[in-house]
Amino acid sequence: MPGDALSQDPAELRRRIDSSKAHPARVYDVFLGGKDHYPADLAAAAAGLAANPRGYLDVRHNRDFLRRAVTALAREDGIRQFLDIGTGLPTAENVHQIAQRIEPESRVVYVDNDPVVLAHARALLTSGPEGRTDYIDADLKSPARILEQAAATLDFDRPVALCLVAILHFVEDEEAYPIVRELMDALPAGSRLVLSHLTEDLNPENIRAVQRTYTERGFTFVLRSRKDVERFFTEAGIEPAEPGVVPVHHWRPDHAAPVPEQPEESYLADLDDIEKVRYRDINDVTDADINVYGGLGAKG
Repeated sequence: MPGDALSQDPAELRRRIDSSKAHPARVYDVFLGGKDHYPADLAAAAAGLAANPRGYLDVRHNRDFLRRAVTALAREDGIRQFLDIGTGLPTAENVHQIAQRIEPESRVVYVDNDPVVLAHARALLTSGPEGRTDYIDADLKSPARILEQAAATLDFDRPVALCLVAILHFVEDEEAYPIVRELMDALPAGSRLVLSHLTEDLNPENIRAVQRTYTERGFTFVLRSRKDVERFFTEAGIEPAEPGVVPVHHWRPDHAAPVPEQPEESYLADLDDIEKVRYRDINDVTDADINVYGGLGAKG
């Protein structure tokens, strides 16, 4: 059962956490203004920001793409089940909050393999009484295990939205494409694939500099072209819906990205650049800032 992950012994959880090495979920947390990370994660994020000073826009607009995609699925397409793999640490407007605000009966299963995410997973399980939210402690590279455990919460006879948002660039080709096919093959007709991915198509100099900072820290970091990102859809028999696979800030923009509250200038002046990111307004984005493709499609 998915919930069994939450009964894991706290001492075992602490043993699994390697705070000396940066982890993608925790680096992502830094850029989203979270607090559940370690100095190694902060250093990795700061190095990435130094390589691309407006790189926080990739992370924040990727997250805003997820907000718009889940909203469209719940409000326009009537999707009531979501499988979000590579969840990351809980932050404002998680998938279940968006979906259950629109349809309280929505069911959401989160999947991640970072023990720090597991330690905070109960914050993800605040479902309303009509719906259900669960968490699976598993790696994307174990799709059969994910599907088996998700079936305890999701009804695989009804459409499911599979969310693979900013995770596949951490997986090499020989594993990435078969994983997506296996997951989508298990889902019924009418299911959706929501996917975003880093690319060097758009602003190669910036993103290659970021790539170097992360590969030096041991991350797998695969930048894929639009054609390569579209392949995730086509190999699963899915045609991306309008507007197709596009830079995330151009995917059905609603100009409603949340604007953080602004502290006093004197407070900001004392912060490092990476600490200022949480207060940045992302609505001033330009095409020269974004290195992420996003798309959504339905399984026929």
